[in-house]
Amino acid sequence: MSEISGKKLIETIKQKGKSLEAEMSFFDHLEVLRWHLIRSAIAIAIFMGLSFAFYDFIFDTIIMGPKKPDFWTYRMMCIIGERFNLGPDFCVTEIPINIINTDMAGQFTLQLNSSLLIGLVLGFPYLLYEIWLFVKPALTDIERKSANGFVFYATLLFVLGILFGYFMIAPLSVNFLAHYTVSPEIDNQITVDSYLSSVATLTLGTGVVFELPIIIYILSKIGIMTPQFMRATRRYAIVIILVIAAVVTPTPDILTMLTVSFPLFLLYELSIVIAGRVQRAKLKAEKEFYNG
Repeated sequence: MSEISGKKLIETIKQKGKSLEAEMSFFDHLEVLRWHLIRSAIAIAIFMGLSFAFYDFIFDTIIMGPKKPDFWTYRMMCIIGERFNLGPDFCVTEIPINIINTDMAGQFTLQLNSSLLIGLVLGFPYLLYEIWLFVKPALTDIERKSANGFVFYATLLFVLGILFGYFMIAPLSVNFLAHYTVSPEIDNQITVDSYLSSVATLTLGTGVVFELPIIIYILSKIGIMTPQFMRATRRYAIVIILVIAAVVTPTPDILTMLTVSFPLFLLYELSIVIAGRVQRAKLKAEKEFYNG
């Protein structure tokens, strides 16, 4: 009886040791993750400080750009409208809004918030790099090879999304909302916080939307998304994309709407191709496993 009890005691101690080892491993991973996040935060803070130091250029040229009639997008629209005879409404010559501040510390918080946003955008590639360094040790050699280039492609898609959002979605939305009036008795006096949040949301939101192929790749890897499902729901995706394009375009002209929606169509089709490649790779691996 005492021998059995001793064995049970030894087994209990072993199990307790395994639990402590797993617990220590969990906290070790938390410690590693903490340092990855700290380094990312430091990088973002550095870019935020640089943005704060050079804020005159950032505010006048970048933040207030979509409000100025000489913004690159508006100038290109005037050139295209004149060449293809799209009518005077296609050319943007005025943005009838006044930017005002209603808070005592409004302009100071504007500089802080916008510098933080610029810091996040510029530090996003390094944040992705730190995430990759944290996840990489847990991957197998095959998974590492298949995920090679994650930081590069995710950064490339994010930058393309930011540029498309800033030069297409944001100015077209600002122009549309500035000219939309319920009554001529109402003047558009827009607070600087409202203007900044609108431009930032449209720009950063487009950058996140452009990460769709990466998201689809991850979801396909874990078996949640399939190319068959995406092909079956393509018609609904097209409707949603056209609705978004129709909302942000300044005129009912079909050319402008297609200009906005075309990249989104390409992203959706690219996501289908990526999901198909992941599915074929899975089927090939399963076939080799069972045949081997």
